[in-house]
Amino acid sequence: MSDVIAKKYINALMKSMDSAGLETTLSSLKTLVPAFGSEKFKNILHSSEITSASKEEFILSVFENPDTKLVNFIKLLSTNGRLTEIPFIVKELSKQMALKNNQYEGLLISNFEVAADEIKDIESNLSQKLNSDIKLTNQVTDYPGIKVEVESLGIEVSFSQDRLKAQMAEHILNSL
Repeated sequence: MSDVIAKKYINALMKSMDSAGLETTLSSLKTLVPAFGSEKFKNILHSSEITSASKEEFILSVFENPDTKLVNFIKLLSTNGRLTEIPFIVKELSKQMALKNNQYEGLLISNFEVAADEIKDIESNLSQKLNSDIKLTNQVTDYPGIKVEVESLGIEVSFSQDRLKAQMAEHILNSL
């Protein structure tokens, strides 16, 4: 449900702003997203004892010199009781901007830190194959191998030690 609501607001934003305005609005709204991880912050936005005008002022106080369109957008969200939708709006706007600019972010998941130059090589190869600009972030987990995920493109490429062992065992058993 939140995704549907976010898409309606994103469509309105995209029709009312140029690319530079959208980038500015997106970067401003991104600064708010971490605050939604705080229970106190969410309680303020969900409170029926606090007026929507006060919630609006509270949100706007985070920004330094917000432009008129951002202020109007926050006022619109406040008036419609949709301030809690900001994280979904940021996520959806990020996707739409990535599609528009043909730039995508992904994860390089491994159980070790991958060198920056190796990440650049993987980004370059993926960018050439997909005819897009791909940026990867290394995420160190307990995954036994290497996996590249670009969620917005629906791409997942992995090399797992466990899978390789299983395939080798299957091949040996089939050859007997």
